[in-house]
Amino acid sequence: MARTSAWKKWRPLLWLFISVVAMTFLLDGCMQFRMSKSELEAYFKDKPYKGTLHQIREGYRVINYLTVGVDSLPLIVFVHGSPGSLGDFIRFMGDTALVTKAQLISVDRPGFGSSNFGLAEPSLSRQAALLKPVLQAHRRGPIILVGHSLGGPLIARMAMDYPQLIDGLIMVAPSIDPDLEPDEWFRYPFATPFLRWMLPRSIRASNDEIYHLKPELQEMLPLWKNITKPTIVIQGDKDELVSPGNADFARRMMLHSEVDVRMKDGMNHFVPWTNPELIQQAVMDMLKELRNKAN
Repeated sequence: MARTSAWKKWRPLLWLFISVVAMTFLLDGCMQFRMSKSELEAYFKDKPYKGTLHQIREGYRVINYLTVGVDSLPLIVFVHGSPGSLGDFIRFMGDTALVTKAQLISVDRPGFGSSNFGLAEPSLSRQAALLKPVLQAHRRGPIILVGHSLGGPLIARMAMDYPQLIDGLIMVAPSIDPDLEPDEWFRYPFATPFLRWMLPRSIRASNDEIYHLKPELQEMLPLWKNITKPTIVIQGDKDELVSPGNADFARRMMLHSEVDVRMKDGMNHFVPWTNPELIQQAVMDMLKELRNKAN
């Protein structure tokens, strides 16, 4: 009788635990924010230029990335936000106007896509070091980095740490000012071992790096003056995820760079999907600027 009574007492908690685990697995399958290999192959099936997947290993870390185009041309590297994957820039990888002028690369940042999915790397300097071999493997001429959202401070960190590899930056709705980072109370509990397992892997990786983003940005404060490469900042004044004030921060902190801020009225945070033409135009403008400087 006592055993039956104890079972009745604990049964609701057991079912709750089973339900949470089942929901976690369900959400993990639905919220991966990445394209499968078959989806990539289907996308390029009718395109004149085909995409090729590559991987570079650094210890236990794998960096997965997609290339399109001829490697004798200038290199454009697209870096997604959080969460995300190389698929965030897939429409640019199939853009014939871009592919005829540059080789294009879209990367899975650490913890996303097929780059150790779910295992984040909160340090921006270590993320930059992991992406460095990608640039080195494909550098044949000028390199332009395009970073959206959290990809913005990452490409800035790459320009700080490896200025010899980078010739231009395009930051799209970048989270770069530590004072403008929102105070989101829920990030700490879900960064603890007790609760983080409940999150889908993509969200877990995203929370882990966003939770550490503010101190990472504070560490970068004295380094902004070291960036000397031309920079375009694309920002919408209706961005509810990243304050438009981040664009002013770039202009204020990049003392030795030509900073072209392109503020768009009524635009939100999701520029690669809602206003891809702004990114395409920025890439074209920077390619032209670099050609003019070379001549």
